Amino acid sequence: MTSRIAVEPKSGRFESLERAVRDGGGVVADVGSAEALVWADPYQPNLLPELLAVHPEISWVALPFAGIEPYVPYLDGDRTWTCARGVYARPVAEHALTLGLAGLRGLASYARASAWEAPQGRNLVDGKVTIFGAGGITRELIRLLGGFDCEIVVVRRNAAVPVPGSDRTVSLDGRLEALEGADLVVLALALTDETTGVIGAAELAAMPSHGWLVNVARGGHVDTDALIAALDGDQLAGACLDVTDPEPLPVGHELWSHRRVIVTPHVGNTPEMGVPLLETHIRQNVERFIGGKNLEGVIDVDAGY
Repeated sequence: MTSRIAVEPKSGRFESLERAVRDGGGVVADVGSAEALVWADPYQPNLLPELLAVHPEISWVALPFAGIEPYVPYLDGDRTWTCARGVYARPVAEHALTLGLAGLRGLASYARASAWEAPQGRNLVDGKVTIFGAGGITRELIRLLGGFDCEIVVVRRNAAVPVPGSDRTVSLDGRLEALEGADLVVLALALTDETTGVIGAAELAAMPSHGWLVNVARGGHVDTDALIAALDGDQLAGACLDVTDPEPLPVGHELWSHRRVIVTPHVGNTPEMGVPLLETHIRQNVERFIGGKNLEGVIDVDAGY
């Protein structure tokens, strides 16, 4: 048994995704005769609803990217939707740890220096790390933190489900307490209505003055104006941002030159890192689809991720 799977629209990812479909045992087909659809372009969500309306026989839509915010309005219960949630967890967790160590060790200042500076920095060993989110990035980050003997607190929507490897799991409502004393605060959660602006003035004030904020999730999680005010007011040591609001960060924006900020241009996962992982994800899900097995990365339509 095999399945006919379309890859649309034509984009730079087209060839690798077609290869993943074939390697999984599927037949790359025209959308008019397809049972499933791999949507290849994260930047054209508006084209998808019309296509699905014309082809209601499509029972599975694969969104091959982790962040699906632009597609949330178009999700429905008529078919199965999947995304690449957790596929890029390892490279992004590695980047989060890199940024966190860079902040704690003073690289934001040293990299801008033009003369020998006084020593600065803190150890992560025996410190406290608070992580927002309980998905693949968090699980990989907890694994990487294993040698640092940190206290790890995870903030998630459902605190009743503990995260393996963490010392405590708390709900979003308990985030202020979870932020107290945290050397690193890492954002690795999905962007929803509930988590937009989850780090604002009150949350930044709850962090210790030596703490560093690391965001590898979405820029919309952080109130940028509140962050700049907290940095200027010495409320926290600094911020390492792989994502920003706005994004891309405009030329001349004060975050670029702020002495307490490290900005990387959304490179926690680069195409060179991500394409092989994505191909594997699509191939394995095609195999599961053909075999009638549960798919990986199924989207909770009601939750929006």
